[in-house]
Amino acid sequence: MSANKYYATGKRKTAIARVWMAQGAGQIRINQRPIEEYFTRDTLKIVAEQPLTLTNTHGQFDFYILASGGGVTGQAGAVRHGIAKVLQSYDLNYRPALKKAGFLTRDAREKERKKYGQKGARARYQYSKR
Repeated sequence: MSANKYYATGKRKTAIARVWMAQGAGQIRINQRPIEEYFTRDTLKIVAEQPLTLTNTHGQFDFYILASGGGVTGQAGAVRHGIAKVLQSYDLNYRPALKKAGFLTRDAREKERKKYGQKGARARYQYSKR
């Protein structure tokens, strides 16, 4: 990787992705593994690469990503958020397109906690009148 490195953090649910970007041949490595090996489902790989597709920057940058927490879907969302943020820090001209697509906004949806006296967050125990 070259001397010009860019860094950003992406988050989704409880997953966190720390993303480093540098000029390169287009390699994306997540936790020292290629993206194809890390995200086995094609949809997760597509989600993670959406900012690159939108900005037409496939094959221009190498990404080194450390993902932790959550599940694979949350991590894919965190990677997408991190890649979008690092592309914005590289070139502010990408910002309007990334912002319009919603890739720069941190998805605030979290799991709602279970309440006492109930079966789950919203579900109640079954009520019997007789």
